[in-house]
Amino acid sequence: MTVRYHTYHGESVPNYWCGRARINAGIPGVCQTIHGGALDDAIERVLVDAMTPLALEVALAVQSELAARADEADRLRQMQVERARYEADIAQRRFMRVDPDNRLVADALEAEWNDRLRAVAAAQEAYEQGRKEDVRVISDEKRAEIMALATDFPRLWRDPATSAREKKRMIRLLIVDVTLSRKDTLHADIRFTGGATHSLDLPLPKSCIELRTTEAGIIREIDELLDTYTDAEIADLMNERGVRTATMRPFTRNGVIRLRVAYRLKNRRTRLIEAGLLTPDDVAKRYGVRLTTVHMWRRRGLLRAHPVNDKGDYLYEIPPEGLPGKFARKGAYQAQSITYPSQITRGAI
Repeated sequence: MTVRYHTYHGESVPNYWCGRARINAGIPGVCQTIHGGALDDAIERVLVDAMTPLALEVALAVQSELAARADEADRLRQMQVERARYEADIAQRRFMRVDPDNRLVADALEAEWNDRLRAVAAAQEAYEQGRKEDVRVISDEKRAEIMALATDFPRLWRDPATSAREKKRMIRLLIVDVTLSRKDTLHADIRFTGGATHSLDLPLPKSCIELRTTEAGIIREIDELLDTYTDAEIADLMNERGVRTATMRPFTRNGVIRLRVAYRLKNRRTRLIEAGLLTPDDVAKRYGVRLTTVHMWRRRGLLRAHPVNDKGDYLYEIPPEGLPGKFARKGAYQAQSITYPSQITRGAI
């Protein structure tokens, strides 16, 4: 697979994609593509956990054992090549000593010689192929370089100054390859230098739509907060708690409104009216006064009001007793004693 990078919120994020059909046959499309952010993080954790002196020493010991076995297999293949050459030389000498006039014997010996030459070519080809597949021996210099990573690797890997190119160089010293398969989960088989393997099963990366979809838990929290707070107040509360939007940005009043509308949440006004609160017009009609009087009662604390939005609109509770009285002679309003329930909800004025 080939890696490509794109920028997401100021960070470089890899994408792994397979374009073999496009490259080899000119067929449009790709066989599979995988968002590599979570995958790289998981492999990073595996590398940091594996980078201990003991683990490296065991890996190098296994590497040395594999190299010794490879040398033995190489020696056996070399003996097969030498034996085939020996048999070909014997067949050649037999053919050269035959009487040219004896054509039947000469043809049979020539055919045997040709068979032996083909056997030599096959043995030589098998020998070369085996050498390519054998694990190479790690030199003392390479061994010391790998062991030094046991103490330097975590520090270097997490250093912001370490570029992606340098990280790739470190990974090449430790990992031979990573095989990816995408089904119900993202399965990764990691093959380390020395032959050790490690498998990972990760949740499939989210699609672009899922990445921009607000989590259900946040929507439920906003729905609960709407019983008590306005849109702007909810945005402030979410930011204070460190909660971010699906695009990892701070919440705003307009953002809360968009979520409320998109998920069809009842606005605060509807919730308060369903709870029995009255509008300013309802209060004015109830007591036969003007709207300005209702607002004055609110400012003086004669009526308990709850903010409906962030624009200064309110809905009102009805006091159980002691309603405001009116002085007809002076045309002014005087507050009588008003008793409210002891429980006061947030936002009441």
